[in-house]
Amino acid sequence: MRVERQTVDLSAYPDLVVVYLGMRVRKPRGMLRALGLGPQIRRSWRAQPDGLLLHEDLVWSLIPPHLGMRQYWRDLESLERWTRSEPHQRWWKEFLHDSGGTGFWHETYMMRGGIEAIYDDVGTTVG
Repeated sequence: MRVERQTVDLSAYPDLVVVYLGMRVRKPRGMLRALGLGPQIRRSWRAQPDGLLLHEDLVWSLIPPHLGMRQYWRDLESLERWTRSEPHQRWWKEFLHDSGGTGFWHETYMMRGGIEAIYDDVGTTVG
């Protein structure tokens, strides 16, 4: 069977931002946190926030549980506007108060250049 190759033209999105996010379960209670956030995260991207072009769920590993996602945003401004709104703002405040037995990380890549990587309570960095 031949491989069907597709090339994507991203010229319509000169300020494209790709963000990878992950939540690693570090303690047994972390499973409750991860499972509780899943439906909330699903609702947040299904609400189609302005600037979110694509959302994909990922599984980084099963043991230990390490779940994540990849998102494509039109531009950094759209992504930052969403991160400063609800429910993301509440999730972040709750995590900083109590990680719930999880570690969280994100890596952000910008089409025009630049990378940001943050790792909180993950043990060893994953990027």
